[in-house]
Amino acid sequence: MTTRKRLVVLTGAGISAESGIRTFRDMGGLWEEYDVMEVASIDGWKKNPQLVLEFYNQRRRQLATVEPNAAHKSLADAQNLFNVFIITQNVDNLHERAGSKNVLHLHGELTKARPTGNPSKIIDIGYNDIKWGDTVDGYQLRPHIVWFGEEVPMMNEAVKLVQTAEIFAVIGTSLNVYPAAGLLDYAPKGCPIYLIDPNDINIWRRDVTVIKEKASVGVPRFIEIIKNE
Repeated sequence: MTTRKRLVVLTGAGISAESGIRTFRDMGGLWEEYDVMEVASIDGWKKNPQLVLEFYNQRRRQLATVEPNAAHKSLADAQNLFNVFIITQNVDNLHERAGSKNVLHLHGELTKARPTGNPSKIIDIGYNDIKWGDTVDGYQLRPHIVWFGEEVPMMNEAVKLVQTAEIFAVIGTSLNVYPAAGLLDYAPKGCPIYLIDPNDINIWRRDVTVIKEKASVGVPRFIEIIKNE
């Protein structure tokens, strides 16, 4: 019996956009309605926490109305063939809902919260709102989200995962957001690297196979390619 290869995947907003999750960067995206620094930065939180809470309450309500798409499901199904580890920049739970078991969230999770004075106490809130005045241990609850201006605490774990990859794929991310974009540099020498995205992405490595398709089409195609290698 052959040992399953380790497939490590980095996913971004593009994989969830097809499920109806609104993104900041797309045409008609949230940046046209909100100043990202007002609703997704630590300075924005300090300036107007009620606005930030309502922004993420809206995101949480929307998440409850959407479903995983073919790309999420293909990655979950790939667990039958590979040891799959997903690193996601997304704060939704669509990978988990599709059935993926090993998901590392770089930027936090919409369905969780934490008290401002105790960042290690993470609370599962599901799709419920967080209101100003909701406290735990005497501290205001905030979304369990990594905002601009904050450290990315799971980054070291993500680097370690990429360094163990036997196949590495980047799906639905512009590779513009750091430090996540830098994960590409940690793929081992000789490890096959795939980029799946319908847009032209600026790639600084030459050893990348590009599948220029939206995720729901490109991911099933990618799985077919690698399972026959």
